[in-house]
Amino acid sequence: MKDKIKNKYFIIVVLSIVNLMATAQVKIIPHPQKVTELKGRLEISSLRCYYTQESKNEVLYLGKRLAEDFNMTLEFSTVQRSANLKLVIEERKWLRLGREGYKLVVSSQGVKIYAGAPAGVFYGIQSMLQMMRKERDGSFSIPHVEIEDTPRFEWRAFMLDEARRFKGVVVVKQMLDEMAYLKMNTFHWHLTDDQGWRVEIKKYPELIKTGAHRKGSKVSPGDVSDGIPHSGYYTQDDIREIVSYAAARHIKVIPEIEMPGHASAAIASYPWLGAKNKQIEIPEALLAIYKDIYNVADPGVRAFIKDVIDEIIPLFPSKIIHIGGDEVKYDQWKASPMANEFMKTNNLQSPADLHLWFTNHMSSYISDKGYRMMGWNDITGNKIHDYIASEDLKLGTDLDSRTIVQFWKGDPKLIEETVKKGYDIVNSYHVYTYLDYSHESISLEKAYSFDPIPDTLDPIYHNKILGLGCQMWSQAIPTVESMHQQIFPRLAAYAEIGWTTKKHRNFQRFKESLPALKKAWDQRQIKYTQTEQIKKPD
Repeated sequence: MKDKIKNKYFIIVVLSIVNLMATAQVKIIPHPQKVTELKGRLEISSLRCYYTQESKNEVLYLGKRLAEDFNMTLEFSTVQRSANLKLVIEERKWLRLGREGYKLVVSSQGVKIYAGAPAGVFYGIQSMLQMMRKERDGSFSIPHVEIEDTPRFEWRAFMLDEARRFKGVVVVKQMLDEMAYLKMNTFHWHLTDDQGWRVEIKKYPELIKTGAHRKGSKVSPGDVSDGIPHSGYYTQDDIREIVSYAAARHIKVIPEIEMPGHASAAIASYPWLGAKNKQIEIPEALLAIYKDIYNVADPGVRAFIKDVIDEIIPLFPSKIIHIGGDEVKYDQWKASPMANEFMKTNNLQSPADLHLWFTNHMSSYISDKGYRMMGWNDITGNKIHDYIASEDLKLGTDLDSRTIVQFWKGDPKLIEETVKKGYDIVNSYHVYTYLDYSHESISLEKAYSFDPIPDTLDPIYHNKILGLGCQMWSQAIPTVESMHQQIFPRLAAYAEIGWTTKKHRNFQRFKESLPALKKAWDQRQIKYTQTEQIKKPD
């Protein structure tokens, strides 16, 4: 009996080793759900592509990538038999994998990518590109493999804050390319905040004439300003260009227009917007929460915000508008006769109730336009900040049920409370997902350990977790290089969390796949951090 048990364990160990060996050549991030590696490699000196018409956009993208990354010209064929790369969309057959799923087969006959929709072909291309290796004779090879793959979450997001540090069109496009390479599909674009307004609104030109420029920058209020003027904004044509560029990479762009707090740049442009109705300057301290806040009791201020939304919506076909809604200090509302009279007239119980009234008011306006509103979890009215008194948090109503809540702060148990009330959630818990935090505080391994679905959450609510976001707040990234060092390689960890099922995630395998990715980053001049050289705190 003991011998049988020993043999059984021996077989299990052997099978485990075989399984590890079977995927040893597949260095793809995020790791696919199902991989069968076969013997041999496909050697190619050129790629001749047959494609169905629905994947024309993906073919154009592939041609660009092959030229830039491999100095290879993509050729075309109208006959399947003469092609060594086939991109085939068959909705009826392959949509069982979802709109982003794909099947990739590499054999001695060539490469075949099947999908039910263009996004699936696109992601199959990313997997192929990540497996391509240059040989000594100048040719390229891809391991023989069969992959069937589909993402775990529909929302796989990277957020870039450009209100504090403007980066520009070229840098944003580069980040979109890196997101696409990692199969991330949502670009959350933080465009307005206290320290800068970065999007052209034609009805209110002062927002960019005044709001897009500050006299200098400092990280914290106690620091000395660098005295270097900081400016920048996107014209509406710039926005259209970037949104189109993202769409070609199957990335939706979600704009964040902060309200009712984080409004100093707007108030500096038009003082009548503020609860104090006084001229202010755009603040220079980037790591600070300011008291200046929109006077949402004033119909004219609400009309201004709606006018802004009216110009934003045609620029972003994502069907979602993020209103921020976070870190609102209520001091100016509490001191405002107009705000207090409005609360009394409308039977609002507290400043938080006024905040919620305004949030729901904007949700209705945005919904009437065919869009959904999204905001940070401050908008639920829970106490997540020490600077807000409990008596200021009395609520007389609930948040609009159509709202998407982005969880970033507070007890993670609030996620369970929120989904039980019926809300969809994007989990961006700052302890794990804030890219402005140092690599010591959020190591690559800690980033990889994050799971958007809390372990204690009842499976009946799992579908309410749309996915995750990772956030690049820009207080301390004055240069593109400093930004890259904060983002990479942790972005790859978040990409795998969003795509790969929990049972298929393995940090050791992930680390072993990183060198190939780093080689691609080196080629594209991405200045990532060498996380293995970081000294861990005692």
